[in-house]
Amino acid sequence: MIPIEQRLTNSWAASIRNAIREIREVNLKENKTYYYINLNEWENLIEEEVMEDAIADASEEVMNGKFTRSQLSAMLDKNQIIATAINLLALTYTYSPKELPAIMDDYLSQLAGGENWINREK
Repeated sequence: MIPIEQRLTNSWAASIRNAIREIREVNLKENKTYYYINLNEWENLIEEEVMEDAIADASEEVMNGKFTRSQLSAMLDKNQIIATAINLLALTYTYSPKELPAIMDDYLSQLAGGENWINREK
């Protein structure tokens, strides 16, 4: 399946960047060497605890709330969403907070609609 709207907006990109930065901050233990959640643990956490809440929130935004949570859920490729989320989370294990914004912009620009977003085309 392909993403529903085929676009990335400034507000979506900002939300994603902010969430990834916050996750990096709270996931890193005080010793700044170890993590509370290891990279290989995210998939189950996303599948079991995060996915349906995220879809419910997205149903309010996608196409101006045209679809219910269950309708939107049926249209999505959840495996692809999880893979994208894990790829974004993986950046937090590799890059510093200073490097993350530019790296994330590069990653986001490769998503559906990302090229238009990075070039600020409407």
